[in-house]
Amino acid sequence: MTERQGSGSRLRRRLGHTDLSGVGGVRAELGKFLGPRRGAEEVAVAELLLSELVTNALIHTRNGAVVTVTEAPGRLRVEVRDFVPGQEPAPYVPNADDGTHGRGLILVQSLADSWGVTAQALGKVVWFELRGG
Repeated sequence: MTERQGSGSRLRRRLGHTDLSGVGGVRAELGKFLGPRRGAEEVAVAELLLSELVTNALIHTRNGAVVTVTEAPGRLRVEVRDFVPGQEPAPYVPNADDGTHGRGLILVQSLADSWGVTAQALGKVVWFELRGG
């Protein structure tokens, strides 16, 4: 669902807990949503970070996730909400034996202008922001 609000706009999508195939779909929706208003590099970074957060939520919580993307002049905010309380994620440097696992929040921390975790009554929101556009 895409909404226009004043000078900004919003994309919102819910994914079920078994919907790992939906990660690519929501990533493609983000690319279309941002379209020509953002540079290709910024879109690629936003897609990568969104993919990491959604994958984490779907793998680690088993209750699905809600993605909300808010675009305003000079700012893009992406939020991924899950519905499991008490599991606050934290970036860590994985062992070499971990393959490709454990690097998602390190990417978010490295590439986003800001990021964080906000507790909710049920679950939490992991978010990042990119400035520009």
